[in-house]
Amino acid sequence: MKRIVYLFLLSILLVSCGERNGYFKIDGRLLHVNQGQLFVYSPEGVMNGLDTIQINGGRFTYEIPCQFDGTLILVFPNYSTHVIFAEPGEAVEIKADASHLKEMEVKGTDNNELMGQFRKQTAMASPPEEVKLATQFVKNHPDSPVSIYITERYLVSNKRANLKETTELVKLMEKEQPENGALARLKQYLQGLQNGNVGQPLPKFTAKDLNGNIINSAKLKGKNTIICSWASWNDDSRDILMTLNSIAQKDSTTIIGICLDPSPNEARRYIKENNITFPNICDGEMLESKLIKTLGLTLIPDNIIANKGKITERRVSANMLRGRMIKLEI
Repeated sequence: MKRIVYLFLLSILLVSCGERNGYFKIDGRLLHVNQGQLFVYSPEGVMNGLDTIQINGGRFTYEIPCQFDGTLILVFPNYSTHVIFAEPGEAVEIKADASHLKEMEVKGTDNNELMGQFRKQTAMASPPEEVKLATQFVKNHPDSPVSIYITERYLVSNKRANLKETTELVKLMEKEQPENGALARLKQYLQGLQNGNVGQPLPKFTAKDLNGNIINSAKLKGKNTIICSWASWNDDSRDILMTLNSIAQKDSTTIIGICLDPSPNEARRYIKENNITFPNICDGEMLESKLIKTLGLTLIPDNIIANKGKITERRVSANMLRGRMIKLEI
């Protein structure tokens, strides 16, 4: 009889362990949001594509098969993004206030708690202070996958950061994490970004716009071109979109937009409502879009100006573009 009871308890234990083994789970509580949804995706392919997480009564639960360590990017209702470090067989608890997401708490694994410490450090920091704190964090934790994310999020994507210094930080991490695939991809991305600097040829690309038309770099070689990344929820994007729309209607410059919204349908709706006339691309991959990385457009909004296939300027403000348009009209 004892043997039967033992085998029964053992079978229950094995089943319960099997449910967690190979899975990663998130339990969350979001204050000041009763109903809604989050978007979630993984840059490293921990999960495929873009998924949604339903918020009910301010709480949400999400569990996925997880075969290797990686990151999940949560996109909150206000479209701010926050990272969760996923590990097979682990679970985390999230507690956040919708009005203070920079102070979000994530408990359950060392990497998420380490990221939480950095999040608190930078909650009230100015952009230049963020760069300094991110740089120091990487120097203090070159062996941590958290440093890879912080390098990409706070340094590579920040126009105030020095790309040469960032490359040195990547080399520092390589010594501690020589087999990390995410770090190898970041190194390759940095090299591509430097190759796409002013004076370099426009990187080769091919994509379809929201109407199904092919857009590629070969067709732009003999033209003056502005390629701009934007998002419907970003105020600066709205400003530069209206400016580019005016240029497209009055000038021979070729304008191409790359929308970083998670939904192509929402992008189409916004374009129609605002009478945007130039072609736009939206693949739903947001800042993880292959096209975005090829062109080195790391900000929202961001832009490249090319003349006859060669990059002449990057990150030109809407005010500067308007000023040039006024001069042309005069």
